[in-house]
Amino acid sequence: MELHRNRGPLVLAAVCVVGGVTVLAVGGASRFLSTLVAVGAAVLGGVVLLGALRPFRFAIGPDGLDVRRPGLRGTYRWEQFDALALADGPPVQGRPGTPRLLGVPGAALPPEVRATARHPVDGRAAVELLDLVQVRQSADEVAAALARHAGDRFTDTRTRVAARLVGTDLDFTESLRGYRTERIDELVRRAQVALAHGDAVARQAARSEIEQARAAGLPVALRGYSVLQVDVALDALCAALADPAANDRKTAL
Repeated sequence: MELHRNRGPLVLAAVCVVGGVTVLAVGGASRFLSTLVAVGAAVLGGVVLLGALRPFRFAIGPDGLDVRRPGLRGTYRWEQFDALALADGPPVQGRPGTPRLLGVPGAALPPEVRATARHPVDGRAAVELLDLVQVRQSADEVAAALARHAGDRFTDTRTRVAARLVGTDLDFTESLRGYRTERIDELVRRAQVALAHGDAVARQAARSEIEQARAAGLPVALRGYSVLQVDVALDALCAALADPAANDRKTAL
């Protein structure tokens, strides 16, 4: 899965540069305050614009991460990380900030990749691999790809993730050819019960049932649930079932 850069800051930066230059051209140098504001807007927009135009690549695959962004560049295998976590960023006005992908360095990770954060569950030193404000894909899409490829190394620690999956009717769209509804309903119900009331053994059993069903091939019907929507939901359920802190977060909420 290749992530694509969010172009929102690029548009805002261009507006700042154009607006600042326009004010300078129209107002001249006689109005000191307007000139100062215009120069500041143009400079700030230029800095953001340069940053937004720098090379960017972030791909999640079976073998690891392929990263090319400011401050981090290289191909990193999953075994080079002891753990990975998708965590809430610093709170903004009392609400969780933009999710960030953090990686706990393993022995094989190059020494120049320096830890600048902490794993949200156990406090181990971690590298901030990506702030999701930079990309267009949603946090749920990124979490699903990480759960699929990184396996047990990955934990989704975002607030309310488990709560959103527990006791909620997941509303799948029906398509002309999709997964058989009764089988998906059964898997989702058992996973939700395990998340809401089960211990570690029950959660592992529910996760194994989903994984085995997918490995064997989920049944397809002429009228069934959207394949893409179900795959994303099952990935998220597996990630939540594998998270040892899921019940703690659910209780706190």
